[in-house]
Amino acid sequence: MWIRATMTYRTSFLIAVFGNAAGCLLDFVAIYIMFRHVSVLGGFTLPEIALLYGSCSASLGLADLLLGNTGRIGTRIRDGSLDTMLVRPVPVLAQVAADRFALRRLGRVAQGLGVLVWAVSALDVHWTAGRVLLVPVMVVAGAAIFGAVIVAGAAFQFVAGDAAEVQNSFTYGGNTMLQYPPGIFGKELLRGVTFVVPLAFVNWLPALHVLGRPDPLGLPGWVAYASPLVAGLVLVPASWAWRAGLRSYRSTGS
Repeated sequence: MWIRATMTYRTSFLIAVFGNAAGCLLDFVAIYIMFRHVSVLGGFTLPEIALLYGSCSASLGLADLLLGNTGRIGTRIRDGSLDTMLVRPVPVLAQVAADRFALRRLGRVAQGLGVLVWAVSALDVHWTAGRVLLVPVMVVAGAAIFGAVIVAGAAFQFVAGDAAEVQNSFTYGGNTMLQYPPGIFGKELLRGVTFVVPLAFVNWLPALHVLGRPDPLGLPGWVAYASPLVAGLVLVPASWAWRAGLRSYRSTGS
């Protein structure tokens, strides 16, 4: 329904998609301007940074497109409008995700993929079959990991009432962090985003393998291909948290 409503005014939709892409692209423009004054950042060249930026931006864009509206669950919990979704023969998560579905978010996906394609064409690496396959797998698995974080954040709102900004700190904040080389961050942070909230599997670990660079934590080489497995593992507790949140919901009491 929301897609049909959006496509009723196609010129407006195209302008919205372009505006969304242009707004998101400003992050990479800032990185590009930075490289006008330095040749490397954390030992990474501009195309290597572009690989990090494009992959995580496309992953977050896909997750945000499909599940981004779950951040509004706090409002429905407070005003009791979640009750109407509970009586429909459709999973509540699907209804929440589809509520006010914003197709304009394709702009973030498009600009992320555009930067990623440029990075792949500009990189000076030996492209083996494994490295070529790892690039799309990295984007899809990264989207699943971001999606798990979004669902877990939405589940937390059943307890906190409204914690959308907490969720954003891990999604948008994590996306900003993943745009830069892992070597510029402290080891404690790297361990946290590898073993606690595994955002490092979104693009850092696969990208380091593609670029032929060592992992700062000294992990074995096979972890570069573990992103799909990690995505599946984090989706399980996220789904459990969501179901627990739904079971604890008691409406507004009014």
